[in-house]
Amino acid sequence: MRIGLVGYGVGGHLFHLPYIQAAKEWEIVGVVTRNPARREVLAGEAPGVPAFDSMDDLIDAGVDAVTITTPPQTRRELVLHALERGVNVVADKPFAPNLAGAKELAEAAAAAGKVLCVFQNRRYDTDLITLQGVLASGDLGAPWRSRIVFDLDEPGGLEVGPEHGLLRDLGAHVVDQAIRLFGPVARVDGHLDWVDTPDGRVDVGFSLGLHHASGVFSDVSASKLCRRIAKEFTVYGAKGYYESHMSDRQTDQLTSGLRPATAPKGVWGVEEPDRWGTLVTADGAHQVPSAAGEYADFYRQFHAAVADGAQPPVLLPEVLHTIAVLDAARLSDAQGRSVVPEA
Repeated sequence: MRIGLVGYGVGGHLFHLPYIQAAKEWEIVGVVTRNPARREVLAGEAPGVPAFDSMDDLIDAGVDAVTITTPPQTRRELVLHALERGVNVVADKPFAPNLAGAKELAEAAAAAGKVLCVFQNRRYDTDLITLQGVLASGDLGAPWRSRIVFDLDEPGGLEVGPEHGLLRDLGAHVVDQAIRLFGPVARVDGHLDWVDTPDGRVDVGFSLGLHHASGVFSDVSASKLCRRIAKEFTVYGAKGYYESHMSDRQTDQLTSGLRPATAPKGVWGVEEPDRWGTLVTADGAHQVPSAAGEYADFYRQFHAAVADGAQPPVLLPEVLHTIAVLDAARLSDAQGRSVVPEA
């Protein structure tokens, strides 16, 4: 099947094109970018893949699906137009600025009869997949509470404006991860770190207390302005605890020049042994070998959804719940109280 990429900034270059190329089920038809420098980069990364001036030009070339990874303020109109043109859509996050906006896009996909899938690539992070294996093994016992941290030293990567901020950005990932691990959230306590910029007030960090309906409590936090780089998972359970401090493995491999389509077998998405997580129980402390994460699995599952009617890799009801939790966190911060997410 044929797919096109709309946008070729950092997201298109590092988080989409390499994984579309690695998912052999897809043929990459073209990339929409008018930037001459990015067109040069594209020619080096995907020789023979044409650049287009507009999404309409790309769709006219014949595609079954498009991935939209343009700046957040442009995304709504592009998703709606792609659905109107009759193609399936992968939408980057932030998917929408609030729950009402997310529902509008979900309803448009249902009306068009097309698959609309949000690119929650962090479900395929090496550290998360490794932790899921620990929980599935039962060695930790029933989980009680967790801590998830995703700090980046990227002050220039902050999206500013009333509908942006870090909660909508990294928050969409770490909240989705917590829900993936422990189920829906029943109540939210939110704190946001705010700064004033020439473009307006923006949240640059957050710490959320997520009370899951399962009884698990998750402490979820992130920052882009604290000069700290950290990915952390800690889970306390009935039999002990598990802790990991793995790197952003796939991104590090990409920036070092590796590509998922050509990396040696058993290398891609596998963490170095000195960063493996540790499981501590009554039997002592044990390192847990790294699982292999690969964002290309998202595109393989998306292909199955489009081609065969299989379940998409990310369901829209899951996306709506995550955004409802983010809305609740913002309201909690503003009003200084616990908030129940909208159903």
